[in-house]
Amino acid sequence: MSPTTDRFVPPLIRRLRSTATLSETVVEAIRTLPVSLRSYEPGQEILRDGERPACCLAVVDGWVSRLKFLPGGGRQIIAFHIAGDLPDLQSLHLGVLDHGIAALTPCTVARIPHEALRELSARLPELAAVLWRESMIDAALFRGWLTANGRRSAYGRTAHLLCELSLRQRAVGLSTGRTCPMPLRQTDFADAMGLTSVHIARTLGALRKAGLITLQARTLTIHDWDGLCEAAEFDPAYLHLKSVDR
Repeated sequence: MSPTTDRFVPPLIRRLRSTATLSETVVEAIRTLPVSLRSYEPGQEILRDGERPACCLAVVDGWVSRLKFLPGGGRQIIAFHIAGDLPDLQSLHLGVLDHGIAALTPCTVARIPHEALRELSARLPELAAVLWRESMIDAALFRGWLTANGRRSAYGRTAHLLCELSLRQRAVGLSTGRTCPMPLRQTDFADAMGLTSVHIARTLGALRKAGLITLQARTLTIHDWDGLCEAAEFDPAYLHLKSVDR
């Protein structure tokens, strides 16, 4: 494999295998995809709302967000993405991007030409099915966020997001036990959950005082998984992971 392929393929395969069974034929086909890599700094735009991208993105390392900017200058984060995720797979079929994508941390992103993905999917229906499944899981994540943000308290929705991000990282080998990276700023949490930074600080403090978590040095440690799940009313079914704690 080329150096680019060496970096691009492993996280993507780990992500796809966390939700589906991949044949070696599909894995080898993914290795043949022509990709280019680009690095971004925190806050840097990767794609803008309204763009007509010719490539799909795959996160190689770091964190990115999908977001909408409001006319008054505010923003709503609609998803967080980690290594292996395909944050704009829908652009393969929808010509105009209806949201932006930006770096949350220093990150590397692979660009996969739409034409190459379409050709490979046409030749390999199994790959097409895997990509379709990823799109459906992406929609399930949106439903999970909508329910959490619309009907849970600040305490519950914060606990829910921490449960989700912990499990998603665990599924692709980015966590150790119940400790995982958590590079989000209070403003990131706030813009994802429709709360103020002050409210987020108080809520995280309450979770800490309850003995459920510690969040420091950009690292999350969950001390009481069952307690955190209870606070979140967390059911991981919407993540559609092959192996999760239930």
